[in-house]
Amino acid sequence: MIIKRDRYLKKLIERRENGLVKVITGIRRSGKSVLLNTLYHDYLLDCGVKESQIIMLALDQDINAKYRNPLVLGEYIREIASQSHEMQYVFLDEIQKVAEIKNPYLASNEEKITFVDTLLGLMAIKNIDLYVTGSNSKMLSSDILTAFRGRGDEIRMNPLSYSEFYSQYGEDKRHAWRDYITYGGMPFVLSRRSHEDKAKYLRDLFSKIYITDVVERNRILNDRETLEDLLDFTASAIGSLTNPTRLEHTFLSLKKQKISHVTISRYLEYLEDAFILSKAKRFDIKGRKYIGSPMKYYFTDIGLRNARLGFCQMEETHIMENVIYNELMLRGYSVDVGNLEAFEKDAENKTVRKQLEVDFVANDGSRVCYIQSALSIDDEKKRIQETRPFRTIHDSFKKIVIIKDDIIPWHDNAGVLYLGIEQFLLEEDSIRL
Repeated sequence: MIIKRDRYLKKLIERRENGLVKVITGIRRSGKSVLLNTLYHDYLLDCGVKESQIIMLALDQDINAKYRNPLVLGEYIREIASQSHEMQYVFLDEIQKVAEIKNPYLASNEEKITFVDTLLGLMAIKNIDLYVTGSNSKMLSSDILTAFRGRGDEIRMNPLSYSEFYSQYGEDKRHAWRDYITYGGMPFVLSRRSHEDKAKYLRDLFSKIYITDVVERNRILNDRETLEDLLDFTASAIGSLTNPTRLEHTFLSLKKQKISHVTISRYLEYLEDAFILSKAKRFDIKGRKYIGSPMKYYFTDIGLRNARLGFCQMEETHIMENVIYNELMLRGYSVDVGNLEAFEKDAENKTVRKQLEVDFVANDGSRVCYIQSALSIDDEKKRIQETRPFRTIHDSFKKIVIIKDDIIPWHDNAGVLYLGIEQFLLEEDSIRL
């Protein structure tokens, strides 16, 4: 089953022959290889590109093991490109598999040759258009981008959005939302029929691929249990503010283990680098500045989070918040947790200072919107409670409450927009109503 991923295909089409190396990143098994080797491959053929002009190498396959040497890889592609003046479209799948080797032409062992050197060399050849996929964001850290000399173009790929997931349900879409918030958007989940098969597939992704990758890549072979416990604690805390120090206390109280906040901070970074977790920082709305710790962590795929917890702790409030966060990130917003300091009268008419929170401050560079996630606002008291932080924000940016119910969008007297979750997820322009 091939799922159309038009959002990402369009990005590749827009970047065709732009002189940059197109780097498709994202969590493993999210569909990067299918995007490049099937969807984009077929698009090029439809445009008149010949099959002989497309060079595809899956570097994670044993048959291509020799090309994990960056010098051998470069030599192979140059040889093909030199035999024709036509554009050669080079697809290198799982580029992070290419090893770092010492420079064989120097007596010193200090200088290393990496895939970056190979790609920079290939980019200088006029009839080569480069595309690579990779599952480790370390290869696109600031130092690697500097090494690319401004010629790397990242396309971040996510698991299926709700809209993509929903499109696979044919005419009967009644259970699409229920299934999505349970099993998430890893593409192969859709081919599994029973709960047991779906659950096993997601658990296996964690145990056989993701955790193993993180452990081996970061050389923490003797501390896998701590990493797994950290994943469980983080999965239990989506939608809640936390930080390494709080998690240190959690280890001490629940596991009777002394794990330093420094170690926890480092392991959280590893999980972010593997695209398993993403974090939202706290932002002082009135002061227009970041506050720092604590922050919120969300799972790139909610099904992975649920499988991590054995499909327990299925609080729809927090799951819906995670889904909204992922959708905003997918649409290109920078997403923070809003913090507000407010002064109110207590029961004794004394002025007290309180901290209020806006679930999301979404910024795309040209506009800002404030978003609250609420399972329901079935009475006026609940509606007033959910919009309470909005009443202390004195700017003209859009304010939205997203609820689970299927409703006709409406605005209250203060201009706050109320929107159903499925309409928000299925209509990309819905928050501009």
